Amino acid sequence: MRTHDILIVGAGLAGMRAAVAAAPGLDVAIISKVHPLRSHSVAAQGGINAAMSPNDSWEAHAFDTAKGSGYLGDQDAIEVMCQEGPADILEMERLGAIFSRNEEGQIAQRPFGGAGYPRTCYAADRTGHALLNAMYEQLLKKGVFVYEEWYVLSLIVEDTICKGVIAMDVLRGELHAIGAKAVIFATGGYGRVYSSSTNAVINTGDGMSMAYRAGVPLMDMEFVQFHPTTLRDTGILITEGARGEGGYLLNTLGDRFMSRYDPQRMELATRDFVSRCAQQEIEEGRGVNGCVLLDLRHLGKKKIMERLPQIRELAISFVSVDPIESPIPVRPGAHYSMGGIRTNAWCETALTGFYAAGECACVSVHGANRLGGNSLLETIVFGRRAGIRASEHVRTVTSVEMSSAPLQAERKKVERLLKRKDGERIGSLREDLGAAMTDHLGIFRDRERMRKALQQIRDVRQRYGTIYLEDRGTVFNTELTHALELSSLIDLAETIVVGAIAREESRGSHYRTDFPNRNDAAWLKHTLAYCTESGPRLEYAPVTITRFPPAG
Repeated sequence: MRTHDILIVGAGLAGMRAAVAAAPGLDVAIISKVHPLRSHSVAAQGGINAAMSPNDSWEAHAFDTAKGSGYLGDQDAIEVMCQEGPADILEMERLGAIFSRNEEGQIAQRPFGGAGYPRTCYAADRTGHALLNAMYEQLLKKGVFVYEEWYVLSLIVEDTICKGVIAMDVLRGELHAIGAKAVIFATGGYGRVYSSSTNAVINTGDGMSMAYRAGVPLMDMEFVQFHPTTLRDTGILITEGARGEGGYLLNTLGDRFMSRYDPQRMELATRDFVSRCAQQEIEEGRGVNGCVLLDLRHLGKKKIMERLPQIRELAISFVSVDPIESPIPVRPGAHYSMGGIRTNAWCETALTGFYAAGECACVSVHGANRLGGNSLLETIVFGRRAGIRASEHVRTVTSVEMSSAPLQAERKKVERLLKRKDGERIGSLREDLGAAMTDHLGIFRDRERMRKALQQIRDVRQRYGTIYLEDRGTVFNTELTHALELSSLIDLAETIVVGAIAREESRGSHYRTDFPNRNDAAWLKHTLAYCTESGPRLEYAPVTITRFPPAG
């Protein structure tokens, strides 16, 4: 059996930052279903927030974050992120991340939605790419072992203690038990539960589903962020940095429609609100082929080429539009999960020795709506904290002992999939699941549509029991991994819908046309979803309020 002191599942920014923090003096390994530099963190474009200017403060950042969260974010965790963020960004710079600069030579910052000050540090429009490459260099320097292109199937848990994972070497098709004194999940989001998403195809929520099945509650899963500007047809992200640099949103009449909805903040209102406004323009007939238009022409060629070069490349490549000359057709698209594996501010979960950080976790700093630029900050701050706390824990553990039962159970599960000779193919199930979520769990929600979604999801779950695989080989069987990913997506879709039906109010990204108002008296609380044979069982937990009582 392979063993390590700390095993980190996921090689994006949160995972690599945890590894770098934990590595000194310990045997640390990362396991990832893709090469680390193909992790989805590389797709983050616009920037990372922190109060770096003497005219700004971490308290102002914390207030903006709490307000933007619909006051559902836990303010103790928000304060940690905002206080520790500036030092973490300077540390990233020291480790080799190359940020854009202002005229004084300082790290440049741009305005983002919902922020009272321009505090989003950036590297042109490739911020995630810059940070991820810097962290990968540190990973190599520290000698962290990477299981590259391995797929994790389940956690090994005995007596509420996490002892490792069951994982498959995709290249060879072999299953292994990998023991660890501590396991950190940094597995990212689940955007592919929708038929169209800004997320990479690897973002199937495997980590959240594994934790859920192991008895760890998922928190606030009903809150799914839709980004206001994604490319028509493909769902590719067009960074909020485009609006931060001064881009306009126009309807088919050429009107800057945000002036009617929020004349003060305009295009830099919070993401949930801008998305609703754009969708309303489209549904009321003022869209352009199902989109609105993002106009950057007035910024000029020099500024676009300097600060938004990737956005220009994407628009030319995928919609044949050069933003120097013409507006880009965009529409709201599924983007980010505010919910996830419930943790405290040190990334600890309900299982001893099991931690989570990044988008797969719900610490909760985002509450009902995430501010742009806070996701990268969360990965860096809480990735580091997860690594530190896990390293402290493993020094109290002498050895890892576990039975062979978990490995045998997963082998039987895979064998059943490979031996079945007829049934339904996974492609149709995945299309039906994505359609159910897209059609009924979008920006605007109501009870009737969500109940339809729940019925369709449970139908997909039942049909999943009859799937068969055409590829029965063991070498790089991607059809098998796609089947396992689909199981994760079904779990998460059900928790999203059940939590959303129960929450009879509108808050942040969860907007119900049948309950259009925020209801702090009844719903200022976190939703906890526990796995049972009959589906998610819901409980509720209080929100931590420290210095910012809920206001309008």
